[in-house]
Amino acid sequence: MSSVFSFGSGVLVAGQIGLDKRVLGGKGANLAEMARIGLPVPPGFTISAGECLAYLDHGRASLDRIRDEVSAALGLVERATGKTFGNPRDPLLVSVRSGARVSMPGMMDTILNLGINDATVTGLGQSSGDERFALDSYRRFIQMYSSVVLEIEHGVFEAALDRIKEDRGVDEDIDLRVEDLRGVIATFKDLVLAHHGAAFPQDVQEQLWTAIEAVFRSWDSPRAKVYRRLNDIPGDWGTAVNVQAMVFGNLGETSATGVAFTRNPATGEKAYYGEWLANAQGEDVVAGIRTPQYLTRAAREAAGARLPSMQEAMPKAYAQLAEVFELLERHYRDMQDIEFTVERGRLYLLQTRSGKRTAKAALKIAVDMVEESLVDEVTALLRLDPASLDQLLHPSLDPNAPRVLLGKGLPASPGAASGGVVFDAETAARWAELGEKVILVRHETSPDDIHGMHVATGILTARGGMTSHAAVVARGMGRPCVAGTASLKIDPVARVAEIGGQRLEEGAFITIDGSTGEVFLGELPTILPKLSGDFATVMAWADKHRRLKIRTNAETPLDCEMARRFGAEGVGLCRTEHMFFDESRILAMRQMILADSEKERRSALDQLLPEQRTDFRRIFEIMEGLPVTIRLLDPPLHEFLPHTDSEFTELSRAMGIDVEQVRHRAIELAETNPMLGHRGCRLGVVYPEIYEMQARAIFEAALAVTAEAGKAVFPEIMIPLVGMPRELETLKDALHKVAEIVFTEQGRRIGFSVGTMIELPRAALVADELAVSGEFFSFGTNDLTQTTLGISRDDAARFLGAYVDKGIIAKDPFVSLDIDGVGRLIEMASRKGREARPDLKLGICGEHGGDPASIAFCEEIGLDYVSASPFRVPIARLAAAQAALTAA
Repeated sequence: MSSVFSFGSGVLVAGQIGLDKRVLGGKGANLAEMARIGLPVPPGFTISAGECLAYLDHGRASLDRIRDEVSAALGLVERATGKTFGNPRDPLLVSVRSGARVSMPGMMDTILNLGINDATVTGLGQSSGDERFALDSYRRFIQMYSSVVLEIEHGVFEAALDRIKEDRGVDEDIDLRVEDLRGVIATFKDLVLAHHGAAFPQDVQEQLWTAIEAVFRSWDSPRAKVYRRLNDIPGDWGTAVNVQAMVFGNLGETSATGVAFTRNPATGEKAYYGEWLANAQGEDVVAGIRTPQYLTRAAREAAGARLPSMQEAMPKAYAQLAEVFELLERHYRDMQDIEFTVERGRLYLLQTRSGKRTAKAALKIAVDMVEESLVDEVTALLRLDPASLDQLLHPSLDPNAPRVLLGKGLPASPGAASGGVVFDAETAARWAELGEKVILVRHETSPDDIHGMHVATGILTARGGMTSHAAVVARGMGRPCVAGTASLKIDPVARVAEIGGQRLEEGAFITIDGSTGEVFLGELPTILPKLSGDFATVMAWADKHRRLKIRTNAETPLDCEMARRFGAEGVGLCRTEHMFFDESRILAMRQMILADSEKERRSALDQLLPEQRTDFRRIFEIMEGLPVTIRLLDPPLHEFLPHTDSEFTELSRAMGIDVEQVRHRAIELAETNPMLGHRGCRLGVVYPEIYEMQARAIFEAALAVTAEAGKAVFPEIMIPLVGMPRELETLKDALHKVAEIVFTEQGRRIGFSVGTMIELPRAALVADELAVSGEFFSFGTNDLTQTTLGISRDDAARFLGAYVDKGIIAKDPFVSLDIDGVGRLIEMASRKGREARPDLKLGICGEHGGDPASIAFCEEIGLDYVSASPFRVPIARLAAAQAALTAA
């Protein structure tokens, strides 16, 4: 089978149409498709993604099998353009660009102007009639090729270029004259010799093949691996390579380059959005090296910008572009992100893809396109990324808070963020690991900053526009970003910045507003967001199509109220232990733990009973008859004991015993492996009075709320860490005895159920026996993952990243369910449980309850509900709908 596929006017090969993104990559597939429908695409060819994997496995030898195909495809490009690769009189120059199956903006490598050397640069100047353009293209190529292929630090060339501009008294690259550019080229060549140990390569075939290799290698670059891990992209996809005839946006003032979106990627508004630069190449816009101009007159006027928009400066090319926008959006039925070049007034398209967008924009675009009949409701739902809904819950600045404005840039990615200023990605990662909030402040971000951008609360750049790398990646991550802040001056060596007359040393707190582009001094208060009508519309669609119920993990009234606001249909996990850490209760809890007799324990528990009853009552009131699953005390008792000298002293006084006795008792309770020690149902077996107090609080609260609200409360009482049927039977009997006592005392009854968490492999193996007593199972996937894999969740971060990078596991199993291991246990336990009790209610309540891939598995095996943290309830609602639609 062929591995090289041609595209473009006059070279489209029969049989190529229909090859999908798995072979051609997203860029290659879309270039071929645009050419097929008659759009102006410069000719070129795509080397399949499979060849990338072959190269990474076998090295340079794997290229031998495609050399003839590449040569033939290059010949087609030469015939279509009338130029010859390496011809010193009228040379063909090409770009070599990556193209993965899905968009990975800036994560892999690109080289422009390939095929230029000391001989062809003269011919290019003569054939174009513009010597300056030819020299500018050559200096760009040396810098890009040296950085990507020879792996010489990009900043080495930038520093040299800045020195030359300073010597010439100019600020912009475009102000350099012919003789200046000759000097730049000579300086760049000297730098290559000094850093590489060899002269810059002049053989154009060597340039081409080493560039192809570099793009293949970039699939496994550190930044690409980080991006894949963050976005769940498999490492075995590889990247295609696209070799395409160059068209030049730097061929004078009638030439330009730009990036545009058919709708606003930040808001979803149906308005063209983008930026352009005259006399420039595409990397100038995307890399943020120059701050570009607005695409439309309306955008320029709204921003109060002085330089003309493309609509005003190049009305004919802009009108063509507007027609292309409409055609491509109708064709792909989605918002498109388009790269274009204008060469001496003629428009060319270099890329189209579904554009990255914020969650707010995604919802608006989905709702609008359904209303416009571009897509149906199901298609709109399936296109949305459930995890991105988390962005909608980002806070915004409190409009009433006093503030000191330092400066204003471009509103590149919405949301408000505060943090300490840091000037590089490594510092951001290091500080974030210590729990510090950071704002990454850069002249412009590069793909190598991806790990720092991921951990930062926000991003601020001095250069770049709203389609720069920083803006695109920040929007995709849901990070607030302010770009192109012209008044921001950064000294990365001294690790200090200045803006608005304010000196900011590393660690100084600032606040950025990515919705307005404003930068403020210090940390400003925020308010919760107001969810849009589009959010409500999409959630209504999701609720219509999903089967799984969505509950929440919540133990405070605030959590419950938040979860109800986000559409939770009950509480799937109410952890009772968190209630005892309150300052007013912890002393009584500690007295209970340190008591020497059951009588003393019960005395302490009597103090906790009214507090616990109030807790449950408030939760039942908020949930208004929706199911509430309450997990009885789970953690080992030593977790509640004092840690500081003052706490030990306070406790000894309250109990009237010597402080050393308290310390001795704490030492006695300490465990070697508390995660598998005296916790969960084992506490209830050894100290039944603890669970009896909790049960009484539950029943009394439920009876009170049922009487007052007139709506029946039906508590679900969950016994944790059960591994043996007799544990569950013993404790269920004890709970029913407490229920009968309370019902008799009050002369009223309510319904309730008793079930268990399945969080031990043994529990899954004997699920049929547990179902005899248990009326529901809730899979505690956090602990079930730990006990099945033998991995501590608290320590896993030290090595799981390496496991993902090396392909040992696809994802962190504490984030996304280990389907083949833990998932099989859940499936088996569900099947065995329902064989013994057909009406057994099944759900999961670990962190996996908010993970879309895990939710899809829950749909597949027929669970009744998933339970997620309050802020992940919307994610779960959408993911459950997508799972049901996909399974249908």
